[in-house]
Amino acid sequence: MTDILTVADEAGLVEAVRSALEARKTLEVAGRGSKRGLGRPTQTDATLDLSRMSGVTLYEPEELILSAKGGTPIAEIEALIAARGQMLAFEPMDYGPLLGTAPGQGSLGGVFACNLAGPRRISHGAARDHALGARAVSGRAEAFKSGGRVVKNVTGYDLPRLLTGSFGTLAVLSELTLKVLPRPPMAETVILPGVPPETAARAMSAAMGSSCEVSGAAYLPAPVSGRIPELGTDGPAVALRLEGFEPSVKARRAMLIAVLQPFGGVEVAEGDASARLWAAVRDALPFAGTGEWAVWRLSTAPASGPLLAAEMARDLGAETFCDWAGGLVWLLMPGEASHADEVRTALARHGGHATLVRGTAAERASVPVFQPLEAAHDALTRRVKASFDPVGLLNPGRMHAGM
Repeated sequence: MTDILTVADEAGLVEAVRSALEARKTLEVAGRGSKRGLGRPTQTDATLDLSRMSGVTLYEPEELILSAKGGTPIAEIEALIAARGQMLAFEPMDYGPLLGTAPGQGSLGGVFACNLAGPRRISHGAARDHALGARAVSGRAEAFKSGGRVVKNVTGYDLPRLLTGSFGTLAVLSELTLKVLPRPPMAETVILPGVPPETAARAMSAAMGSSCEVSGAAYLPAPVSGRIPELGTDGPAVALRLEGFEPSVKARRAMLIAVLQPFGGVEVAEGDASARLWAAVRDALPFAGTGEWAVWRLSTAPASGPLLAAEMARDLGAETFCDWAGGLVWLLMPGEASHADEVRTALARHGGHATLVRGTAAERASVPVFQPLEAAHDALTRRVKASFDPVGLLNPGRMHAGM
């Protein structure tokens, strides 16, 4: 049985890592456990449990700044700032339903370790773009901090951005400082139903190139569209979100409808219906409840997304939908086999990278979960890993085999 090392503060974290380092024991880093199914399966000597390392340490709503410990539930943070009319603008995805666990269980450290971002990524950036500062403990058992409490505070290396997306392989995040933003008082979704992939790509491109300030753009072909009741259709549809003050939203809605006129008639989802629609897109809910069927997350050029999705559906029998105006393609394979070679071969024709988000332990161990690294990138990644964690203590092999 794997030992569980529970820590409650940074001093305890340093001591736990130091003890493991001295004993040459490897550690699985776990916040609240909601994303343990992401990445390659690892075999470690102990699990470093950060769930007690929780709590908001600073919140200044007027300054749009928040600091919290790494194990703080992201749901707790979102509830706190929502009460002050604020939000995490990068709209972090909740992987719980997709990975077969309860929703609302993720931690702040996990969100940044995986660099999660939802549909608002196209207008507000990813998680790393909202990190102002971080405290962490490296695989050398050294505590360090970088950044601070304002945007223009970075001198030297921007370590918070480096650690964001490293899946706990470089250091353990003990505390994060991030910026929050005002929550838009109104949101609604303009829906363009019945459009094929090529038309969807052109429609989303026209919308994103306009002055309508679209904050979410998705393409939902059948049968995925039929699992999102708020779309009001079982056929393919483009969904475009507008947010802001009511007069602005209404004016931009009229502009957007004019932009979309060459592509067909539109419908509008308002209020809670709009919010539920984008929560389904954000959390890939149409693919939840499908056991261990392989789920891929593909990143490509936005104009290529709907066409790539259509190819995958036709050639591999996959179910698909597109987010980020087509730049993000979600792919559900019909079975537990990941078909990694076929997926990456099809993607190579359009450019981009592919991540196996959900799969059996055997599949995640036998195929590259993350996009294979080119030689120069691989060498750089290994040097960075060696700088922070020279003996391979933290989450060994979580991202790439032998690293």
